[in-house]
Amino acid sequence: MNKFFIISGMSGAGKSQALKIFEDFGFVCVDNMPLRMVADFIDICLKNPAKYRNVAISVDSRAGQDLESFNCVLSLIKKKKINYRIIFFNAADSVLIRRYSETRRKHPIGKPVAESIELERKLIDGIFGISDEIIDTSDKTVGELKETISKLTGTEAGKSRLNLSVTSFGYKYGIPNDADIIYDVRFITNPNYVHNLKFKTGRDKAVKEYIKKQKEFGVFFDLFSKLIEKTLPGYIKEGKSYLTIAIGCTGGRHRSVFTAETLTKFLRDKKYTVKLNHRDILRGK
Repeated sequence: MNKFFIISGMSGAGKSQALKIFEDFGFVCVDNMPLRMVADFIDICLKNPAKYRNVAISVDSRAGQDLESFNCVLSLIKKKKINYRIIFFNAADSVLIRRYSETRRKHPIGKPVAESIELERKLIDGIFGISDEIIDTSDKTVGELKETISKLTGTEAGKSRLNLSVTSFGYKYGIPNDADIIYDVRFITNPNYVHNLKFKTGRDKAVKEYIKKQKEFGVFFDLFSKLIEKTLPGYIKEGKSYLTIAIGCTGGRHRSVFTAETLTKFLRDKKYTVKLNHRDILRGK
């Protein structure tokens, strides 16, 4: 096992968000791991090192009285010769109270929020005292939290961690529900009305040449690709892990397909990981 992190801290301080970030970084994550199951879980990890190379588990106040055995569990982990680090997520009481007020969720301790926070601090004080890292999330954005975890884990939080999806579609079949950015390329002259191009797609050479010859396309793509390139670092900084760019034309077979193909190549040349999908390319045949 390469890396083993134990995530703990105050409820509402960002543990769940942290686990999502660890997951984005390729860690196998288990939330609210029962302490009595840790030994068996570690054995599973050691038997399958390829799958469980990097692991993060969370242990917090939800464990209740079982927390009394926490030090015993740590001793067991040491005997397995696993190097672990404990990361404790904290926040000011006023911030925790505000977050619970905003989400309207019940505190796991089960008492009024302010009282629950006081009791929880006493319950997990032992973990706090032996933590390797304490992260105060009172004023952190998701992007800043991701950057902090990136540094702790030695994981690159850049281009390779932003999963891009470029999708072509036809407006006549509806806009993709999962799109973050949508662009309409129906201003390009439609190859569908050229007899020998009608039943081809934007992946065919003849259609590609037809679109590339249009001066409007060259001007558009130069601006569009630069806009995407300039804004992607901002999405990474804000902690976004998945971004879908949808490009639409009337039927989703010619103009949007070629543009999506061209944008995908552009982004891959910039070292981004890109998944390409032509949603409607087979429709209308």
